[in-house]
Amino acid sequence: MALTLYYWDGIPGRGEFVRLALEEAGADYVDAARQPGGTAAMLKLMKDAGGAATPFAPPFLVDGELLIAHVANILFYLGPRLGLVPEDEGLRHVANGLQLTVTDLVAEIHDTHHPIGVSLYYEEQKPEASRRAENFLSERLPKYLGYFEHVLMQNPEGPQHSVGGRLSYVDLSLFHLVEGLRYAFPNAVRANEEHLPTLIALHDAVAARPRIMSYLASDRRLPFNESCIFRRYPELDRPS
Repeated sequence: MALTLYYWDGIPGRGEFVRLALEEAGADYVDAARQPGGTAAMLKLMKDAGGAATPFAPPFLVDGELLIAHVANILFYLGPRLGLVPEDEGLRHVANGLQLTVTDLVAEIHDTHHPIGVSLYYEEQKPEASRRAENFLSERLPKYLGYFEHVLMQNPEGPQHSVGGRLSYVDLSLFHLVEGLRYAFPNAVRANEEHLPTLIALHDAVAARPRIMSYLASDRRLPFNESCIFRRYPELDRPS
């Protein structure tokens, strides 16, 4: 039975972290919201799931009778099944910790354009967004990216991967982070990249993988846009 991924149609968003793992593994999956009536089916499932399994928000994954919510939780489940995490249990928890750090960074990226509330349009909170983005780009972004660079450099199996000696879902997520940040903050990212040679090399290696390359060239890969987490507002991007 095919895995079913539920996420909003029209945006890569948080769902893209899961899609990349599914695509790299060549998994049989359905991107439900992109099917006819898929968004309505997703909303109905969120309403009718019942009990503790009820997802607060997409993305969530359905595998038979099992419903799994939250990106890091989904990838923790999929990693062993798709061969995208080391066999060692301790390293699997290391991978999960790194993915949760990615989750923290994604939340801070989102808050650069919606620092007051998600119910308000960006145009209703532009002054606050400008201050939030300035702080994020000058302090938080270099700290996060520097951390991931350090993690790669300290991997005893070699700096080509974040955990263990072969590709993991964390590597795929770091690829997507670089892609999204280059879209949203090209000037700021350009100013940081010279300090991140290992992270950028990982990004380039992931982009060159045959299944990822095929996916990126397909219509399954949704483009970044200003309804997504990664949004390009030039006024928020610090000059290089």
